[in-house]
Amino acid sequence: MTHSAGFFSCAAFSMLLASGAGAQTAEPTIYIHAGALLDRPGSAPRGASTVVVRAGKIQEIRDGHAAPEAGARVVDLSRQFVLPGLIDMHVHIFNDDDKMRSRMDANNRDYEDLLLIAIDNSRRTLEAGFTTVRDLGSDAHAITALRDGIARGVVAGPTIVPAGRMISITAGHGDPANSANRDIAALGRSRANNLCNGAEDCRRAVREQIAQGAEVIKFAATGGVNSNIAGGLNQQMFADEMKAIVDTAHLMGRKVTAHAHGQNGIKAALEAGVDSIEHGTYTDAQTNALFKKQNAWLVPTMIAPHAALAQARAGARSANSLVKAEEAAAAHGNNIAAAIKAGVHIAFGTDTGVSDQGKNAAEFALLVKAGMTPGDAIRAATIDAATLLGREHSLGSLEPGKDADIIAVTANPLNDVTELERVRFVMRKGVVHRLDGRRQAFPQD
Repeated sequence: MTHSAGFFSCAAFSMLLASGAGAQTAEPTIYIHAGALLDRPGSAPRGASTVVVRAGKIQEIRDGHAAPEAGARVVDLSRQFVLPGLIDMHVHIFNDDDKMRSRMDANNRDYEDLLLIAIDNSRRTLEAGFTTVRDLGSDAHAITALRDGIARGVVAGPTIVPAGRMISITAGHGDPANSANRDIAALGRSRANNLCNGAEDCRRAVREQIAQGAEVIKFAATGGVNSNIAGGLNQQMFADEMKAIVDTAHLMGRKVTAHAHGQNGIKAALEAGVDSIEHGTYTDAQTNALFKKQNAWLVPTMIAPHAALAQARAGARSANSLVKAEEAAAAHGNNIAAAIKAGVHIAFGTDTGVSDQGKNAAEFALLVKAGMTPGDAIRAATIDAATLLGREHSLGSLEPGKDADIIAVTANPLNDVTELERVRFVMRKGVVHRLDGRRQAFPQD
């Protein structure tokens, strides 16, 4: 896609998002009357409870439905099941659901166009119950502008933890010039500060992303399904390049995740010291043991292979992608099930943006089908995801002092995890965005 013509107007748009004009602030005090409360996923739910929210934080949790203090707002969820806001560890918030249109219009869109798509996607994601997401591949300036606009209350959306652009070798999964004509390839490469070749150059690429706002670093250890280049899903980076990325990011206080499908790439990335692996399509007994030895996490993205395959078969992806999508979809489910059985740490992530925006919760049923209990799957999207983010002090459970990121569903998702596909109530940092299944005005009148 081309990005030059709208640079200055996009920059102005970004400044508007960051300015805080019309910012939304949390109501002073809210009493949430919960019918049942899963305050700490992994533990048994409580019965009728009251969650007291003040200035965007959970102040206290009381048994029963406590009478509100003077001036407080009461939110009646007494017939609903209340739990922490969900965390998706792998999204692409700038991606359009219409992949055919995206493919056809790629060279006609600027970042203003993509930012408007992302603003809509952000609200859809939040209203689906996902109050925090880790965006693993967007233009660094654009995603940080959106992150800051949400943080200031200008835009409705989840808390965003951005990676900027995925670091890749030339001709790797993250090279924007793959199979492009010479003019588009030259333009793409001239601006691709995410490409690196050799260990020292990969250190530079990490620093470039951090300089532009990345809070986590992602690199492509292997080939990928949706990149328009042949060559399969095996290792692409050398071990010293991966080690340089990991060490540089850790030195600068960032966690690192690796896009990795093939077994050899998963193994090399784990040996390099990554904190997590995305996809893990061909993980096996050897790499499952290595996950546990390294105390690393697997983010399975179980929706993604089948979504990508359907798109490729419909012509919305390249012929190169179709071959790889067939391979990944055939192998992924059974190998992830084996990893779950082996006790690999699982954090919830969907690769939404490959799959449809706002449908993130469909991942839960696939995790349960692969062998997780509903409780384990919910924990993967709350406490465990918060731990992998390094934000367990503020996210992942409902406890005094933590962010008031709270959702509710009609029935107990520990009995039927698909209840999470029908979220009725969403609060993020003390602001109600969805109530009784309906979108709330934002900013509030």
